[in-house]
Amino acid sequence: MARSRPRVWLLAGCAAVLLWAFVAQLVAVGRLLALFGLGGDADSSPPPTTLPPRRIYRSNGYLKISCNGGLNQMRSEICDMVAVARLLNLTMVVPELDKRSFWADQSNFEDIFDVKHFIDTLRDEVHIVKQLPKKFGPEDSKIVLNMPPVSWSDEKYYLHQILPLFGKYSVIHFNKTDARLANNGISTQLQLLRCHVNFHALKFTSQIEALGNKLVQKLQVRGSFVALHLRYEMDMLAFSGCNHGLSPEEAEELKRMRYAYPWWREKEIDSQAKRLQGLCPLTPEETSVILKALGFQKDTLIYIAAGEIYGGEKRLEPLQAAFPKLVRKEMLIDLEALRQFQNHSSQMAALDFIVSTASDVFIPTYDGNMAKLVEGHRRFLGFRKSVLLDRRKLVGLLDLYNNKTISWENFASSVQETQKNHSVQPSCRQKIENKPKEEDYFYANPHECLANSRLCSESKDAISLR
Repeated sequence: MARSRPRVWLLAGCAAVLLWAFVAQLVAVGRLLALFGLGGDADSSPPPTTLPPRRIYRSNGYLKISCNGGLNQMRSEICDMVAVARLLNLTMVVPELDKRSFWADQSNFEDIFDVKHFIDTLRDEVHIVKQLPKKFGPEDSKIVLNMPPVSWSDEKYYLHQILPLFGKYSVIHFNKTDARLANNGISTQLQLLRCHVNFHALKFTSQIEALGNKLVQKLQVRGSFVALHLRYEMDMLAFSGCNHGLSPEEAEELKRMRYAYPWWREKEIDSQAKRLQGLCPLTPEETSVILKALGFQKDTLIYIAAGEIYGGEKRLEPLQAAFPKLVRKEMLIDLEALRQFQNHSSQMAALDFIVSTASDVFIPTYDGNMAKLVEGHRRFLGFRKSVLLDRRKLVGLLDLYNNKTISWENFASSVQETQKNHSVQPSCRQKIENKPKEEDYFYANPHECLANSRLCSESKDAISLR
């Protein structure tokens, strides 16, 4: 059976891609503000948009995906898999979200994202259907192949290892999709498509947008605010093995949880060594000291963008004492309005995502998936201020200060010197050969889609997609 094959781009194709990137960046701020309902008159409605023409192609089969992880990890996975479907000329099924992880959130795609907008926005790239045709039974091993693709793979892997499988199977179900597409070495066209999915196609439902926007408005009427992604939640502490400042009983509880989840591979962890390497989230108490050293005043309005903090209100006391205007979503919104979201961690995370994207300053205490995705969005919005904490150096300074080895004045000046170049600025992703986990993450700095893309362009042959 004849199949569409990639060809070398002609000059006209390259020019079209570069023009697309330029125009996309010019309108980026307005479009994304409109996406979250944060731009213009609150009562005005966006003008009707014309759907892009549907892309006509001969589909090589169906791609079904099951995402794994939390909301922001799944968001990046969806972007990756749309790019794969486009590369291989496949028909994509609306993604399935993770329901088996620690959070046990039973939300479906349409509970978080506007599924019609998703399908319509991408119609000129990929044909997307809500479900497989009934003729394909989910357990029919003769026509459905269940498999995880190899992590951090490039286009050659999908073209040479996955595409030929559609000669035997009508459907391939990727049952794991985390980090299955490389950060670098991907054609510009696919990188731009990943951005298009992330910044435009993945729009939250109207209910989530409305409540998220209400949170932003309630904060903005009080003045400028900081969104603090305080990643001091039970799952993160158990997974990372970080127990600094915890009681022996709490450390043991987290260890038991770590052993209860078989897909968390690392079980015996040296917490102290990991902390000194900067691989642990800062505690609420450490965070309060660092913020004061950075010059944040006591009357700073801080929104905690996080789930339930491990240890509850007691563990938040040092941060609350240092910054009395500390607020959470439950303090800003009527509990009745929050009720429909409360047992759905991904929907609650979507609210935090909206607030974090709109904040005057964004500060994550750990560089997990939400921190990276929000950083990327804030870059796309014109490099809004994001402060990335150098935890390895900061915990060393914290220990010196707590041990009374250095004075507050020396500590504060050292913290400020450490963080001098750690606010997000236009930059190119740093690539580390054969170490994708250690290099800059695509979604934290999608430089191909930003105003500085020309400075980061690589001299390489581009692959054309038909």
